[in-house]
Amino acid sequence: MTAARRPLRTGGYAHLLRAVIVRDLLIWLRYPINAALMLFMTVFFFGLMFYGGRLVAGEAFSDSIEGLIVGYFLWTLSTGAYSGITNDVRAEASWGTLERHYITPFGFGPVVLAKAVAIVFRTFLTSSVVLVVMLLMTGTRLDVHLVTVVPVATLAIASALGLGLAMGGLGVLYKRIGSVVNLLGFAFIGLISAPAFDLPWTAALPLVQGSALLQLAMTEGVRLWEFGPAALAVLVATAVGYLGLGYVVFGFATRRARRLGVLGDY
Repeated sequence: MTAARRPLRTGGYAHLLRAVIVRDLLIWLRYPINAALMLFMTVFFFGLMFYGGRLVAGEAFSDSIEGLIVGYFLWTLSTGAYSGITNDVRAEASWGTLERHYITPFGFGPVVLAKAVAIVFRTFLTSSVVLVVMLLMTGTRLDVHLVTVVPVATLAIASALGLGLAMGGLGVLYKRIGSVVNLLGFAFIGLISAPAFDLPWTAALPLVQGSALLQLAMTEGVRLWEFGPAALAVLVATAVGYLGLGYVVFGFATRRARRLGVLGDY
């Protein structure tokens, strides 16, 4: 007699993460015109900056094109993560499915964090496509060392993700905050271009330290282990701090929405 086969274990956190990632990609691909148009418009705006800058500034603009590409790449990552989690939470509230996360065996927190990971994963895929197109368009070569670029970029956009969680929670509670959400998204441009090394206090702001280290990694070939411990500590602290703060605000806002009975209202 042969031993009975053990049943496959399902329902773990790995299965949750995989299911949420697949769901996020399917929803994104379910509307191919919208997905393709978003990629096209992202590349189109970069093309306007690139060709317009060359036309106006000429050779002087070409000297700074590498920094522009890295900054635009980080901007697409950060806005994708920020707007992705904000819009996802607000959409689920409007669909009436946000309440169901509270009754899952995993609990509300792990489901939301899994959704955040899925959005970051999708954002990396789309932004990588935009990066390749930008390099081909400009004929520029950058040092894309994945062991360095992926961790630094992930930690950089973690702060933007935290802001997105906070805005998503406030959107569930106060409903119409679209103008504030869009205004904060535009502020990312200033944060990414902030001089972290010239003004050290700006490194405590979201995206600033990550932008500075990503510039060094992709334009000068600095590896992850070549950064100073203090620089990496600031990067990790801002990522964990803003992500944690955003999650706390999100949890407080959604709990208050439940108490007020407006969690599923739209």
